[in-house]
Amino acid sequence: MQHYFSDNSNLEHEYKTVTRILKGSEMTFTTDSGVFSKNDIDYGSRVLIESFTLPFENSNLPLLDVGCGYGPIGLTMAKVYQKHIEMCDVSDRALDLARSNARINKVMDYVTIKNSDIYQNINDKYQAILTNPPIRAGKNVVHSILEGAYEYLVEDGALWAVIQKKQGANSAKKKMQEVFGNCEVVKKDKGYYILRSVK
Repeated sequence: MQHYFSDNSNLEHEYKTVTRILKGSEMTFTTDSGVFSKNDIDYGSRVLIESFTLPFENSNLPLLDVGCGYGPIGLTMAKVYQKHIEMCDVSDRALDLARSNARINKVMDYVTIKNSDIYQNINDKYQAILTNPPIRAGKNVVHSILEGAYEYLVEDGALWAVIQKKQGANSAKKKMQEVFGNCEVVKKDKGYYILRSVK
């Protein structure tokens, strides 16, 4: 049994196209079997996208999307803010789709898409890190994403995460509070919590 947080490049393809208005922009995504939320943009991702605000409006500092999947969060941010977005995932299939979706949505000039096991291949500093973490990969992986973000944020940069209450939002909030010294619940929507910590 393969999961969306592993490399699914040998699964049979089952392409689908999804179009949604996200943060005021029409976005189109090709999805496939073996990737997270292949039938539609995950509701939690949509709430995160709509809730997000830039820490530094007039800065060219990049953003990072950890566990980007086929790209809804990062590519929408690239389209809306026209700032550089680095996007990473461990699934080559998801990354191929994200690259294709970057072309479809005409944001190739703003994105760098790379294979990275959490922060393994990440070297920059960011004004914001966004994540809809892979809950099924387990608490250790989720908390590694939340903890590791601190090192890669500039001062006053922010980590934004979406997690369902029933899938560990309170535990994640506690972890972010522990690491950053603060954690705000920006929004609650249908059991999804949007959490933000500022460095």
